[in-house]
Amino acid sequence: MRWATMLLAVTLVTGCASLEERSSAAEATARTFLQAVAEGDGTAACGALAPETRAEIDAPCEQSILDEALPAPSPVTDSQVYGQSALVRFESDTVFLAVFPDGWRVVAAGCVPRGERPYDCRIQGG
Repeated sequence: MRWATMLLAVTLVTGCASLEERSSAAEATARTFLQAVAEGDGTAACGALAPETRAEIDAPCEQSILDEALPAPSPVTDSQVYGQSALVRFESDTVFLAVFPDGWRVVAAGCVPRGERPYDCRIQGG
């Protein structure tokens, strides 16, 4: 029964919201994350990370995340949602997110494109 409840919650988060609403929610999470880092709020920044990403940050996360020198949030230049994943491009950063039962979480940040090769990210999960 728990599995069915979790599946219903994910379906509600991903299925009922319009693409624009989902994109806006992903953008808000990415911006909140970068703003927390910029303001020195490591607790809030670590709280926005996906579990696997948080596990990759040196302990204590709350201090280590601030040492990553991520850029402050800048204007969004592009936002794309693909199923349960999202990409938010800011003028100064690219953030990848995934949706969880409780909402969007940051999977990778501090990412820069490398042409045909995968993005190079300062923070990313396993």
